Amino acid sequence: MAVFKVNGDGLTPLEATSFEREGIRERLDLQRLLRSKIEILSPDTLLITEEFSYWDEGRRRIDLLALDKQANLVVIELKRDETGAHMELQAIRYAAMVSTMTFEQAVAAHASFLGSIGRNALDASRNILEFLEWDEPRADEFARDVRVVLVAAEFSKELTTSVLWLNERNLDIRCVRMRPCKSDGVLFLDVQQVIPLPEAEEYQVRIREQATERRIAGTDTRDLTKYLFEGERLNKRRLVLAIVKAYIRDHPTTTVEQLETTFPPSLQGPYGVFTTIEEGRGIFDQTGHKRHFIEEDEVVKLAGESKIAVTAMWGAENLKRFLLRAREFGYDAKADGINIPV
Repeated sequence: MAVFKVNGDGLTPLEATSFEREGIRERLDLQRLLRSKIEILSPDTLLITEEFSYWDEGRRRIDLLALDKQANLVVIELKRDETGAHMELQAIRYAAMVSTMTFEQAVAAHASFLGSIGRNALDASRNILEFLEWDEPRADEFARDVRVVLVAAEFSKELTTSVLWLNERNLDIRCVRMRPCKSDGVLFLDVQQVIPLPEAEEYQVRIREQATERRIAGTDTRDLTKYLFEGERLNKRRLVLAIVKAYIRDHPTTTVEQLETTFPPSLQGPYGVFTTIEEGRGIFDQTGHKRHFIEEDEVVKLAGESKIAVTAMWGAENLKRFLLRAREFGYDAKADGINIPV
């Protein structure tokens, strides 16, 4: 389908061209440009790494490896101008090879990628946890499935027929057509998802999710325990807030520095047990997600009018560390033995 420019005299079709004609290389140009705009190819996706290969000593590489909001891996394969013969078979092979990736391996791959583009490799774990909105790694929920996105200027009939047949059998393979075109010397990209058609995608996703839910039914092992502390029944996040508030109540002269010694950042992990109220609200403004207790009735006030925001990102492992530390100061919480949603 042609792309037209609207002007006073009518519609003018943009000049069709090719990446090869424009001197755009597949890896050094196209892949480099797309890695910073991965949402063009796969919305709500975090790029983990590029040119990924840990199974074949570098001879076979995934062009772009990403993660979606459901913690599924996304294998993205790019072809510059060719129709991508056997492209789907190659991507399926890669998907199978990467399907056993663990959270720790994903962090290592992301750290290596960040370092290669001049960013801080130490942000790798935090980037992934924030993207997934997890308080800590969940090994049982990570990489339960692998999606595939094929990107090319054209797709052969044989390839699209194969993809449609595979998707009917509950695979998740998408074809994104990306064609270059020009107008007055300016290069444009016409990017369209052709399989599945956007109009039918929601229905197909629901069908696939139903199959996935049946497959993993009964395997959700999230820690939903409630805890009893000072006569209240609290979830794990509110429990930490209550204990910190109790400590300040009993030690009213405590400063920020002293509190950090009492509850060091390592107890929680990447976010620390608390931060300044300004930083907590700043993180919320930037991400739209509440990583800390920042409402007025939640803010903890210390000696000297200092205010802190206790971290709300707690799971089974870092909560265990925190409770062991709190017990040293006489603050003990008991699980009530009933698991209900938080």
